[in-house]
Amino acid sequence: MVTVSAIAKKLVNEKPLLQEGLRQGIISFAALAEIIKPQVAQQLGKEASLAAVIMALRRHSENLRASDVKRIKFEPNAQLTLKTNLIYFSVKRSRELFRKLEGLYKSFDYETGDTFNVIHGNYEVSIITNGKYEKKVAAMLAEERITTKEKNLVSISLSLAKDFVYTPGIIFAVTRKLYWDNINVFELVTTATELTFIFQKKDSMRAYSSMQELIEEKTEEKNAAANHSES
Repeated sequence: MVTVSAIAKKLVNEKPLLQEGLRQGIISFAALAEIIKPQVAQQLGKEASLAAVIMALRRHSENLRASDVKRIKFEPNAQLTLKTNLIYFSVKRSRELFRKLEGLYKSFDYETGDTFNVIHGNYEVSIITNGKYEKKVAAMLAEERITTKEKNLVSISLSLAKDFVYTPGIIFAVTRKLYWDNINVFELVTTATELTFIFQKKDSMRAYSSMQELIEEKTEEKNAAANHSES
């Protein structure tokens, strides 16, 4: 049976910015209820009271916040690691390319913090490395079909709990925060315990601040939830 709560939830979830506004508690339940009440009534097949729509929005807002507290688990004293002056190549896949990549793997000094990320797609391969290796990588890829090349990129890495890869919604929560702050993600690289976003230099400082705000926000929410359960 279709209910007012189910319809209101569906209408909100269809609009990410509206969903985020409810999650942050910056949208008036009454004002939003007035706007969506006609749609709720249409899908319900009968008139819906304003009070019922307001209650449905209030409950959904509480569930959105509670869901985030349960899902997002940062490591204790989680820190953001920033690396600058990175370069990005996107190359069409070929048999010869994989042989060349083997040679590149041996060219970097990982113990001193060198970056060399390779992301394999169905038709292209992305390579992210330090700007100082631009000429070396470009020379090795000279006979390959380079589709994209971007300089002056910045990576921001975030360590996560070990069950990160089995927990739905974590990547969405971070990208949602960046989207809300109007920050473009150039590339995304993940491991089992680390989430790394690649940004253009012009967006990197705002991205760092946005992600730091998210960490602090989730820490405060968890502490509040823990204090509430103890009391």
